[in-house]
Amino acid sequence: MWLSVFALVTIVLWQLPGGRLILYPFTILGTWFHEMAHGLMAMILGGTFHNLEIFPNGSGLARHSGMLIFGGIGTAMTAAAGPVGPTVAGSIFMAMSRKRASTGFALFLLGAMLILSVIFWVRSLFGALIILAFGVIILIIAIKGRSGLKAITLQFLAVQAFASVYLSIDYLFSSGGVIGLKDFQSDTAMIEQNLFLPYWFWGGLIIVFSIIMFVASVRYVYSGK
Repeated sequence: MWLSVFALVTIVLWQLPGGRLILYPFTILGTWFHEMAHGLMAMILGGTFHNLEIFPNGSGLARHSGMLIFGGIGTAMTAAAGPVGPTVAGSIFMAMSRKRASTGFALFLLGAMLILSVIFWVRSLFGALIILAFGVIILIIAIKGRSGLKAITLQFLAVQAFASVYLSIDYLFSSGGVIGLKDFQSDTAMIEQNLFLPYWFWGGLIIVFSIIMFVASVRYVYSGK
């Protein structure tokens, strides 16, 4: 039930004049998922994750360096990890929200990761303050909240993680954009450069993947198995 309510409220808020302002903090959280996914994938593939920045307009930038495993394919995987990251996070949150025993653990892990990221990687004051606030609040809910509140919080965060993908549709179907007053290639253009097929194909594939994962996650939560 709550998943449907959160999804409906989010869609309605997008259409209202001040709706996106209400959801603004979660737009920033979605950016954190995106940029952390870039950085962590680079680390997994043998690179060095230096830092990330989050800007007031909701854009972000993850800096990494080093030779990645698989060469150009590794570069494409790192680029794809950003827009795919929120979908993966949302799917995990939904799955773990179904059992009371796992909701507290999931929230504690997320809160701890948010705080640790501020210590090690977030290097913009604006981003650090918001991400730190999210981390503290989520940790408090994980430790002090009742099981019902934990499940609701996890499902709400899941919906917002999925929603962040659709808020970036224009970016996914573009060859580049301005981030921190500088021009950068889009993630999908980076994939095109290192693999094949045009950037709009990869943007569409990421959207289809997100929809499939969302539907599968909702069905899993409501399946009762």
